[in-house]
Amino acid sequence: MTIKFTAEEMRYIASFEGLTGARVRDCIINDFGGSVTFVVDKGEFGMAVGRGGDKVRRARRVIGRGIEIVEYSDDPVEFVKNALLPARVQSAKIVEKGGKKIAVVTVELQDKGLAVGRGGKKIQMAKKLAERHHGISDIILT
Repeated sequence: MTIKFTAEEMRYIASFEGLTGARVRDCIINDFGGSVTFVVDKGEFGMAVGRGGDKVRRARRVIGRGIEIVEYSDDPVEFVKNALLPARVQSAKIVEKGGKKIAVVTVELQDKGLAVGRGGKKIQMAKKLAERHHGISDIILT
C-alpha cells in the first residue's frame, strides 16, 4: 500500500529525523488527540527516544505537539504489539474472517486501559497503523 503524506506531515518527518537521527517510515497527525505518531525503522526506537528520553522531548518542543513512536516490524504480530506499547501483550495472532485479517490480542488485565488509551485513541491509532502497513482491518483486545 502506498502512503501519501500531507505537506504538514512531511515537515514533521523532516524535523523529527533531523532531531533524532531515526528514519521515519510513516507519520500520522492524530485527529483525536493533537499528537503526532511516527513509525520508525526496526531497531531505531532507542535512537528516536534518546538517552533518558531527551531526543523525543526536544522533538516535542520543536514540533509543538505530543509525540508517539512505534517501531516498525515486517512481522504483523510484532508490529501490532509495538503499536500497543507500553501495554504488556500476553499473546497475539492474526486470523482471517470473511476475507479480512484481524489481530486478536490478549493483554495483561491491568494494562487493558493502556492498550485502549484515553478515549480509545491508542487502539484507534494501532488499528490505523496496522491497516496501513499490514492490511489488518481490525484489532480485538481480549
